[in-house]
Amino acid sequence: MGTHSVETDSAGADPLLIERDGDVVVWTLNQPETRNAISDEAVIDALVGAVDAVNRDPSVRVVILTGAGSAFSAGGNVKDMAARTGLFGGGPHEQRVGYQLGIQRIPRAMDTLEVPIIAAVNGPAVGAGCDLSLMCDLRIASSNAFFAESFVKLGLIPGDGGAWFLPRAVGQARAAEMALTGDRVDAVTALEWGLVSRVTEPDDLLPQAHALAARIAANPPVTVRMTKKLLRESSRQSLDQLLELSATMQAVAHQTADHHEAVSAFLEKRPGRFTGE
Repeated sequence: MGTHSVETDSAGADPLLIERDGDVVVWTLNQPETRNAISDEAVIDALVGAVDAVNRDPSVRVVILTGAGSAFSAGGNVKDMAARTGLFGGGPHEQRVGYQLGIQRIPRAMDTLEVPIIAAVNGPAVGAGCDLSLMCDLRIASSNAFFAESFVKLGLIPGDGGAWFLPRAVGQARAAEMALTGDRVDAVTALEWGLVSRVTEPDDLLPQAHALAARIAANPPVTVRMTKKLLRESSRQSLDQLLELSATMQAVAHQTADHHEAVSAFLEKRPGRFTGE
């Protein structure tokens, strides 16, 4: 697939592997020994840094996020919870600040990611791992994946924004069912509920994710980024506000070289050649 690493560690210890395949970047959560728990500071820093790096690079058009090993992400590190260390240490004030300056940095960063991101959910997505998948624009799942908003099973609430993301993905009633029971939702059910857009065989997951990424990346990159922004803003703005933002963005889009190329390509019945200008 022509993939080459842009940020790897010869010891294999990086919490997030970053690879580049043309104009697509692949992020792989890389702590299979913890089932890709994301509550450690190193993982949080890596994800936030990866978002910043993509936003600074206009040549990146799509991101794919997946997990190493058999899990997508188990969310919080339960052993750290038991030991009351790291994010889970200290009294109520320390823990509140710990969440704000810790794992909550992930949803805040992901909300600023300018390019579309596809979650290729290769296995269990549990707790904060489920929520991490919900922070992505699209989700496709392996047939052996499952999702669980399982905080209540551990006597906790979704501390990383899951109560905001989940209803927007599956609706209020199904979000309540998932969050209040903590039950697993298998890949087939996730597809029925609209939590994912497709389910694949395990070996076909990443090829399908790359194929979807390629279809997105084939479009003018500036307008792809603006379209993602509009979709995100639609959940928090009134219709009038969104129409005003849409009019402004459309005026910008009409002036781009890629728009003129797209119109020419359409009339000439050929693929467009887009440069991001």
